[in-house]
This record gives sequence, structure tokens and C-alpha cells, in this order.
Amino acid sequence: MRELDVERTVRILNHILEYELAGVVRYTHYSLMVIGPYRQPIVTFLKEQALESLTHAEQAGELITGLEGHPSLEIARIEESHKHDLRAILEESLHHEQTALSLYKDLLDVVQDASVYLEEYTRGQIGAEEQHVIELKKMLRDYGT
Repeated sequence: MRELDVERTVRILNHILEYELAGVVRYTHYSLMVIGPYRQPIVTFLKEQALESLTHAEQAGELITGLEGHPSLEIARIEESHKHDLRAILEESLHHEQTALSLYKDLLDVVQDASVYLEEYTRGQIGAEEQHVIELKKMLRDYGT
């Protein structure tokens, strides 16, 4: 086992915390903007994503304080296309999940072989984000994407 770079780990966890909090806002906003015949199941899906983002933010924050760090009060920048048709919402959601996946992979690079607990946590988060990416891609297939 190598030594854990705590400072770098906390820095990446804070980026994750900020990004997951942005996900709460993003998915909540999307859930308010959906219209049309498929509104109910899509709104349910988006609200579930918002809740999961909040859970992921809380988990990252707990790890930060467990490592004697200070959780950020910031939220990641949220870009808005101002397009609210279902395809645009799903495409933006896919991009969001792919970025989150990248952040967790960055964390894995730092914690791998340095902390079994943090490595297992990170692998679980990567699995969850990969699942979201797959699900969104399946949802977008109806649009030929």
C-alpha cells in the first residue's frame, strides 16, 4: 500500500461535492421543465436523480470531514442551453453524468492502493455513474442518438 495523498483526495472530493450539488439543482430544474405525454415517468426519474446527487454530495462531504478537511460551500457551474425539450434534457443529463464519472475516476487514481475504504467507495460511485450513463444512452436511443 502506498500513502494516501490526503490533500489531493480532499480537493477532488470537494470538486465531487460541488458537482453533485450542481446535479441536485440541474435535475430539479429539469423536472420542472418537462412537458408532454411522458412527463410523469420522466419527472419521477429526474427527481430520483436529484435525490441521488444529494446523497452523493453528502457522502463526499462526510469523507472530507473524516479526512479532517473542510467541505466546500460552493456549487459547480451549471451551464444551461435553455433548451427544454426532452431530448435536450436527456443529452445534457448524459453529459453531466459523464463528467461526474470522470471526477470519480480522478479520485480512483489518487486513492487506489492507498486506502481500501476510499477505493471501494470510489469504485461503487463509478459503477453508479456508469449505470446512469448506460440508462441515459438507452433513453436517447428513441431519438436516434
